[in-house]
Amino acid sequence: MCGIVGIVAKEPVNKSIYDALTLLQHRGQDASGIATCDKTNRLFLRKGSGLVRDVFAAHHMHRLQGEMGIGHVRYPTAGGDCLAEAQPLYVNSPYGIALAHNGNLTNTEQLKNELYRDDLRHINTGSDSEVLLNVLAHELSCLRKRKLTPKAIFSATDRVFKRVSGAYAAVALITGHGILGIRDPHGIRPLVFGKRDLGKGVEYMMASESVALSSVGFRLVRDVQPGEAIFIDLNGKLSTHTAFQNPLHTPCIFEYVYLARPDSRIDNVWVYSAHLRMGEKLAKKIQEAGLVSKIDVVIPIPETSRPIALQLSQVLGLKYREGFVKNRYIGRTFIMPGQVHRRHSVRQKLNTIDAEFKNLNVLLVDDSIVRGTTSQQIIQMAREAGAKKVFFASASPPVRYPNVYGIDMAVAKELIAHKHSVEEICRIIGADALIYQDLEDLKDAVREQNPKLQAFECSIFDGHYITGDITPAYLENLAKERGDAVRKKQKREGVLFHRSRVDRSLC
Repeated sequence: MCGIVGIVAKEPVNKSIYDALTLLQHRGQDASGIATCDKTNRLFLRKGSGLVRDVFAAHHMHRLQGEMGIGHVRYPTAGGDCLAEAQPLYVNSPYGIALAHNGNLTNTEQLKNELYRDDLRHINTGSDSEVLLNVLAHELSCLRKRKLTPKAIFSATDRVFKRVSGAYAAVALITGHGILGIRDPHGIRPLVFGKRDLGKGVEYMMASESVALSSVGFRLVRDVQPGEAIFIDLNGKLSTHTAFQNPLHTPCIFEYVYLARPDSRIDNVWVYSAHLRMGEKLAKKIQEAGLVSKIDVVIPIPETSRPIALQLSQVLGLKYREGFVKNRYIGRTFIMPGQVHRRHSVRQKLNTIDAEFKNLNVLLVDDSIVRGTTSQQIIQMAREAGAKKVFFASASPPVRYPNVYGIDMAVAKELIAHKHSVEEICRIIGADALIYQDLEDLKDAVREQNPKLQAFECSIFDGHYITGDITPAYLENLAKERGDAVRKKQKREGVLFHRSRVDRSLC
């Protein structure tokens, strides 16, 4: 889960990219970066560990010159969290290419071997994004053209699509030519594009979510389709190409549950509207469980679950209250590195309004339960605030399986639902009752606005990996490379750098 931006404009793009990245900050809080290119074909790059506001000072912004550029906010799933893996990544041959990537490749090791053995390219980090960049660079170099045409670029991206497996939405700045955007053949990770005309000519922008477009005055045109490549040249001419006939469109359903902002539109589905329908579906489950008469008040876990809880309370005719106050300066606990950090951050992040809990039976509503640590802490806080009984409802089904497409759920044993029944989970997190959304209800809640979405990437819920190349051995190896235990070991050995120690400018 990362956020990407690409703009070709008639004026400097540094501030527009900065503003767009701040709107995508929820997609990654580990590192931020911007690359721009001016009319002399000189590329400028600034990236660092931390939030957008912390990485870019005024003098950095001044140096990021040019009318086209790309940006990235990073949330690490592969590689470490040091500056070397911060994006955009750059390779000087051919042309000079900078790339920003959201997702995760599933054949990284195979591609690394091919790049070293056949393409004579060296990979210097553990990042799959560097692999994707070098595959693209190699295919473009095979064209042997001094000046690229859209047709030539698309012949190269066709070969990229054939070589690369997994989830990838990416934007690439090709110095002296323009910006390229690609989305994998399954459309797992989102990518949209829009345009604006301020009187100087048409300008184009690509981004992970539509909210980033509207924030800087671009109008959403449409989503980039699965297996589609989009190229915008220096003059602002847009060219598109689809590499596959009738690709199977399977967007990640967790984008709608948790990852995307509620004010974004992805694949013609408003995320906020999907949340409302999740609340309606979940209300029916609570009715079926016979809990309605036992509940005094519905309280959301801020912030994603607010519209879900509000709609649920209206359907059931129950009182809705805000019982938690969120500290907006604490990052999302789901993407905190390690269980200890997550436990500590929950108490920092949320504070109870005791009057909304005292002597009441409360229904807490959250978007999901992943590791269970946060849910357990929140339920305990509700009891400490005076709640008589605490019921818990999840707007998504049990998260039972690892994710391999760009969400940090790589280790099955860290998922509370992997080997526990609903009854056992209820006992572990300390709830008086636990209700999960049904998977089919979740799918219906999302596709109601766009019936063309017949299938979704739901592997964390059903264990079905849509790319067809995930084996038990692959998952076992992934667990060895990632997870909280691995990160703790890496930190002890000094492999991972604390972000306060890393602050360099590359421009």
